[in-house]
Amino acid sequence: MKLSGEALLGQQSFGIDLDTLEYICGEIKEIKNLALEIGIVVGGGNIFRGVATSRAGIDRVTADNMGMLSTVINSLALQDKLEKLGLYTRVMAAVHIQSFAEPYIRRRAIRHMEKGRIVILAAGTGNPYFTTDTAAALRAKELHADIMIKATKVDGVYAADPVKYPDSEFYSKLSYMDVVKRELGVMDLTAITMCKDNKIPVIVFNLNAPGNLRKVIMGEPVGTLIT
Repeated sequence: MKLSGEALLGQQSFGIDLDTLEYICGEIKEIKNLALEIGIVVGGGNIFRGVATSRAGIDRVTADNMGMLSTVINSLALQDKLEKLGLYTRVMAAVHIQSFAEPYIRRRAIRHMEKGRIVILAAGTGNPYFTTDTAAALRAKELHADIMIKATKVDGVYAADPVKYPDSEFYSKLSYMDVVKRELGVMDLTAITMCKDNKIPVIVFNLNAPGNLRKVIMGEPVGTLIT
């Protein structure tokens, strides 16, 4: 599951809305009760966005490093709330930050999931110039995920931003190449190419609609399927 940092904003313009965090964790608990093995890649755009800041004058590598630290903050918040709901979790970071999180080791992450723990994957790929979408695609392949689900604030993939263009066409199903050729922007090119090359199906859906996450997992026609 790819969870953007913006999903944690709620109605705020910055930071973590605790009511929204609690709601998201409640939705995750609903699917964990289905005996799934779950890995979550968390973004950091609610705190710091490296690409935007680099345009303002900060070196891109430094800005991306700051963005990785933002994902660690979000991951720790997610861990705390999930554990308060009685779920077992592990935060694993792609950068060395052992005081707060385990180092990401692929086999250890798989073992955690086999033991029923939700693995929260922080710090993206650990490298600058790569988005957390790409990190989610990479981890999905490494951890043998059956599917990658991307939680958003809209119902799925549209021809254009549905907030700005309410009449924009909605797509219930797309191919990977449709996303590339139409430049739909739901994921960056590296991420969608990685999913295509490794045949990882992607579902993009609205996490803000209660019960949607469970519907996705149960195979109901929710959101947009990219395959």
